Amino acid sequence: METEEFLPIVLDAQAGCRSAFGELVRQFETTVYAIALRRLRNQAEAAELTQDVFVQAMRKLDQLREPERFPGWLKRITIRLAINRAVRRPPVTPQDPEILVAIDSETRTPLDELMTGERADQLWGGLKRLRSLDRQTLVAFYFEGQSLIEMSDRFRSPVGTIKRRLHTARIRLREELAHLQPV
Repeated sequence: METEEFLPIVLDAQAGCRSAFGELVRQFETTVYAIALRRLRNQAEAAELTQDVFVQAMRKLDQLREPERFPGWLKRITIRLAINRAVRRPPVTPQDPEILVAIDSETRTPLDELMTGERADQLWGGLKRLRSLDRQTLVAFYFEGQSLIEMSDRFRSPVGTIKRRLHTARIRLREELAHLQPV
């Protein structure tokens, strides 16, 4: 977006025009949400953070000395709030079998819990039997929530190679788990 397009709106919003601020929200909401989602990897949290960002921006808009830098300023607020939220979030341990359990509203019996735990143990057992690179690839994608681009950086390989590794690792894991008795 060109500076000429949003600069008058920023100036009006700084002067106290609520509708101008509403227009800024409309223009930048998608961008803020995308940044938040990329950082938090959770749609509900990203939507909540997007609202928090605009509340913060509205409160501090008068502190913005260079209105032409509004998009960068808004991005910095988004990143800072996302980092704060991620740091305050309780840690998730990918080794916990409970992570593998789908949350549902059905009444679960102790036998259901036992079987679910058994399935998780079988999955982790299958992962442990894979080659290190296969296991790291699957864990990074499915348990750590890394994108293909992040994995490409982490493993220093092209995205196409990461896709192939994921495909191959899934097949190998399926083969590892195929001999197990269904639970």
